[in-house]
Amino acid sequence: MAECPAGPPSRRSNRTFASFLAVSVLLLSFIPLQADTPEEDCEDFTFDNIEEVESVPDCSEPEEEAEAEAEPESESEFESEPGSESGSDSEQGFVPGSDTEQEALTETGQDQDTADFVSPDDLELDVSVEDREFDRSAIEDETDRQEDADKGITGKADESAGWISILPPVIAIVIALTLRQVLLALFLGVWMGAWLVSGASLPAVFTTFFTSVSEYIIPSVADADHVSILVFSLLIGGMVGIIGANGGTRGIVHAITRLITTRRRAQLSTTGLGYAVFFDDYANTMVVGSTMRPLTDQLRISRAKLAYLVDSTAAPVAIIAVISTWIGAVVGYIREAESAIPGFTEAAYLIFLNSLPYNFYAFLAIIFVAVIAYSGRDFGPMRRVEQEAADGRDSSQVKDQEDEKPADAADNGASGRVSHWMNAAIPILGLIIATMAGLWVTGEGDTLQEIAGTSDSYAALVWGSVFSLFLASVLTVSQRLLTIEQMFKGMFRGMHLMFEGLIILVLAWSLGMVTQQLDTAGFLVSLLEGILSPYWVPVIIFILAGVTSFATGSSWGTMGILMPLVLPLTWSLGDTAGLDSAATQTLIYSSVSAVLAGAVWGDHCSPISDTTILSSLACHCDHVTHVNTQLPYALVVGGLSVLAMIASAVIGLPVWMIYPLAMAVMVGIVYRFGKPVRFGEG
Repeated sequence: MAECPAGPPSRRSNRTFASFLAVSVLLLSFIPLQADTPEEDCEDFTFDNIEEVESVPDCSEPEEEAEAEAEPESESEFESEPGSESGSDSEQGFVPGSDTEQEALTETGQDQDTADFVSPDDLELDVSVEDREFDRSAIEDETDRQEDADKGITGKADESAGWISILPPVIAIVIALTLRQVLLALFLGVWMGAWLVSGASLPAVFTTFFTSVSEYIIPSVADADHVSILVFSLLIGGMVGIIGANGGTRGIVHAITRLITTRRRAQLSTTGLGYAVFFDDYANTMVVGSTMRPLTDQLRISRAKLAYLVDSTAAPVAIIAVISTWIGAVVGYIREAESAIPGFTEAAYLIFLNSLPYNFYAFLAIIFVAVIAYSGRDFGPMRRVEQEAADGRDSSQVKDQEDEKPADAADNGASGRVSHWMNAAIPILGLIIATMAGLWVTGEGDTLQEIAGTSDSYAALVWGSVFSLFLASVLTVSQRLLTIEQMFKGMFRGMHLMFEGLIILVLAWSLGMVTQQLDTAGFLVSLLEGILSPYWVPVIIFILAGVTSFATGSSWGTMGILMPLVLPLTWSLGDTAGLDSAATQTLIYSSVSAVLAGAVWGDHCSPISDTTILSSLACHCDHVTHVNTQLPYALVVGGLSVLAMIASAVIGLPVWMIYPLAMAVMVGIVYRFGKPVRFGEG
């Protein structure tokens, strides 16, 4: 999701960064992207005189080497007629000056010393041009390769851009980590990539500023499937805005909270509400936090504990929900990355579904929250804050005038309105049912997996979002919960919350186009081939995604930067290692989940994450206290997730065995190190 920057950098840091960028551009502009091309070998070659030459000059080699190799190349490019003597000789590897030639000369009475050259006619070789098959497609491929080389790119990383192909994503990551501005980082990565593709000349620094928009950003938006994802995300955001404004979302919360009388029930109810509001992490955080806050205060549950329960059931739930405001972006990232894998045609939505069992962090975080809520035990800083709250002095509480009334931000602008829970449940159920129906109608096959794999998931998602928005509008207007003007305001508020995330998505698509042209994944494969086992790739990706998301505070930005690199890299490493297609597909599913889970993990730990900040705001909890109390829990789950990935990808344990083991370890940690609060200690 969109990041929340910690604050603007100083002027000194701006000048330092600008100087560094300028020096880097100047240095890179003088780096040759290819070997000098001798024009003498190529100037006389055209397709018009193709029958007058014996071979195609290799314009990427020096003239001396090209002349030395001209004779063998001319013979290897042609085939003699069946039955001729040359056929047997060529099959035996006949070349002038070889032992075979010496035997031929001896049979004809010629001495090697007196025979300086033996012509093809002397050896009765039939090499007429008319009887030879000429492969024009090979010439065209060679010409295309040379044109790409002139631009500094080819299909092979070791022949083309090489190490500079990793500059766009590296620059995006470094700037995101340094300035905590994901949008700026992604755009600069696209700009740098466009400059490298154009040839990396100094004047191109200025022209590619514009072509990065016209040739990368606009085409990425113009793609029909990309437009479907953008429309779906906006429509579902509008639906969430309407059911928030008409009070339906609050109605769900109030229907559940009527039977809460104990601390355990309050914590379990908060956790259950987090599961129920699965369709959007913002709605989850703001609605559940602001609604449960008065009840948890009454039962002496600390604001820090409430913020943890809310935060841990927001993004982890949204990232594994088959229908949510996240699914459009996730499917878009996967689709863009999949397009760089030749011959891999599995539907992006099906890849997401198949990757769910390997999303260990999301599932383990959800389970860990339930264990904490049920046990009533805490450890680390959370234990101290909880004991203070039980004693009537909650140090994590932030009091202001909003404590006396519901937080209107929870409902995207509605002033505490509460209506029947069906006003939210019906549109959500309509979204799920219509999407499933769309998958069924557009898919073919005898099994559910075949139908999902052949269906048009983009059309199905759009149909479902349109239907859910229609239901929310009809329910709101027919019951006069809001005026038409108020309803549209709520809808636009919900859409507005999606804008920044969608811009990140578009820039991520553009960066993916750039890395494809530079063959970044190919270079990484050549670099890591023989060094890194493909089985360790998901583990490394999970840690890298976690670090990136923690530093940037943006899970969506992290997914957008890493996903276009991870899928082609995993596929190529698996192919190079000789893995069968089933094993490689499993690694791809694990790698996809590693990106998604790592992004959520880092977002969960980061003090500058949007959901972390919103959790503090919705629960009126001191932000630093929320981060400090939540971090040990997130690190425990993150560590278990790393071990689970090693067990799955490296050792090969099945996931049905990993989850029970991880749950047993979590329960053991909570009951070994956690302690329940005791009333009256203070």
